[in-house]
Amino acid sequence: MRMHRLLPLALTILLLAAAPSAYAARGFQYGVTAGEVSSGSAVLWAKAKKSGRYTLDVARNKSFTKELHSKVVRARKSHDNTVQAKMAHLKAGKHYFFRFVGRRSKSATGSFTTAPKPSQAKTVEFGWSGDQDFNATPGQKTPYWNDGGVLRQMKKEKNAFNIMLGDSIYSDSEVPGRLNPIALSVKQKWAKYKVNLKNRSLQALRGSAGFYSQWDDHEFVNDFSPKENSFDNNVNVKGSTLYKRSTQAFRDYAPVHWTKRTGLYRSFRWGKNLELFFLDERSFRSANADANHVCDNPQTGKPDLAPTAPQTTRTLFSTVTPSLSQPVSPACTAAINDPNRTYLGKRQLAAFEKAVSRSKARFKVIMNELPIQQYYVLPYDRWEGFANERSKVLHYLHDNVKNVVFLTTDVHATMINDARFQTLESGGAQNSGIMDVTVGPVATANFGREIDGTTGAPQSYQAVDGAFLTPPPPAGVGMQCSVLDQFSYGQVKATSTTLTITPKDINGQPQSDNGHPCQVTLTYSP
Repeated sequence: MRMHRLLPLALTILLLAAAPSAYAARGFQYGVTAGEVSSGSAVLWAKAKKSGRYTLDVARNKSFTKELHSKVVRARKSHDNTVQAKMAHLKAGKHYFFRFVGRRSKSATGSFTTAPKPSQAKTVEFGWSGDQDFNATPGQKTPYWNDGGVLRQMKKEKNAFNIMLGDSIYSDSEVPGRLNPIALSVKQKWAKYKVNLKNRSLQALRGSAGFYSQWDDHEFVNDFSPKENSFDNNVNVKGSTLYKRSTQAFRDYAPVHWTKRTGLYRSFRWGKNLELFFLDERSFRSANADANHVCDNPQTGKPDLAPTAPQTTRTLFSTVTPSLSQPVSPACTAAINDPNRTYLGKRQLAAFEKAVSRSKARFKVIMNELPIQQYYVLPYDRWEGFANERSKVLHYLHDNVKNVVFLTTDVHATMINDARFQTLESGGAQNSGIMDVTVGPVATANFGREIDGTTGAPQSYQAVDGAFLTPPPPAGVGMQCSVLDQFSYGQVKATSTTLTITPKDINGQPQSDNGHPCQVTLTYSP
């Protein structure tokens, strides 16, 4: 009898141990997040169930008795009852815990570590990835792509911080049956963020360490530019209107620093060894070159597949893709090369060049929403589609900055190559000496699957990889690593002498390409 009476208590203890987060929060949902972590501050976030006043507590221990900092915050319906606040006057290189508390409510407890002082040569490890959609097929509950294995592996790395580098939601989901309606309103986009944040792996990662958030196009809509209008079937939404709505929803669910003047451009110093530069490649860009059908191929009536590739290369592949035999229109080429078109905007470009050239950090890591390396296929949304500014940035970095690298997502594949000044153009390949390392996705269609969907032939992505991505110029673009069919993330370790970048798969295993490790190591050059 006594044993029988103890069973309910034992069961309760087991349940609490198995799912502590479910019992840790009362009156809050979706975990907590520490964003914009610096050596002395962080922007802390939570989602309350009700509007009202709450207290943000930050301390050096879980019982919140050591070096307690407190601040009153307010959850408002106009921001979907999300709460966030910047907590300053923290100590460099220290571990902190934080929570939000109401009269009868309490959020989960999160933690983060502040950055070391710029004078401290501390080893720093971090991870990055992007492109996540945890929607299920209509009528199902399990996410269509995966349940967040990449995020679980990133948490296991016990990094100082992690980065979600764009497409943190899919307003235009690629899950079959989820495309319509596209999320165009603030409320519709809020709903997309909540779908993703129901994922326990995402919640756990966001709450376990500093978490930097960045947008790309799918927070808005595919290949978005504020200078263009967006379409949902017959619904026409002005680009500037969609930008305003999407910016509000993103800022409500991601603790970031944004202003109309600077957008999401910012930098973070992590001791003597590392400085991060986040480029905003959406807010200030000109319309894409293929806007208004300028680059449509007359054979397909759609944007030309490879408008920046030399005609000799296009002709070579025209036996497989007949439309490539058609020369690119002069108007399309002129648009791509137009020096008056901008990718970053004059103000951001000037601020970035000034900051990165003056940085005293040993390694300068540019968090880059879209690839800057060349691979020619549908370049309109990438740096390649803004050829003049791409060349300008690469030449500036080459001439003025040492120990710099681009870390990228967006294309749903691991692709590693020199961000060349040119690759297939007349005169031959010309390296910049600056690497572009692209990883992902977390959870959406990989690039191999997308290629197969376009060609209608299973495994055709392998032929594309073998015939064009892998062979060195002039036969192909000569990628040092191209893995097109895996979910992935990048793991980075910065020491006083090396910056090591290791792409890893959904199981946490280092990726390789035909038996060759995809790892990249930069050695510090004074």
